[in-house]
Amino acid sequence: MTVDFSRMDTPLPVLTLQLAAIRTTSVSAKCAFALDAWLITHPEAPVATDADYPAWAAALAAKSTYRRPLEA
Repeated sequence: MTVDFSRMDTPLPVLTLQLAAIRTTSVSAKCAFALDAWLITHPEAPVATDADYPAWAAALAAKSTYRRPLEA
């Protein structure tokens, strides 16, 4: 028997975040999971990028401990 996940009402990443929120007792983690789920379902949400704060991004990149994000 195969399951057609494309017909699910909830996207799999959101479901994963909901399950993680259920398993944690940390209130701050629950808030973070809820925000992440909201951002996944609202791609038009305003999110800051390095271009919004060029001085901060340059200062961060100048640090010896800076690691470039994988998606960059």
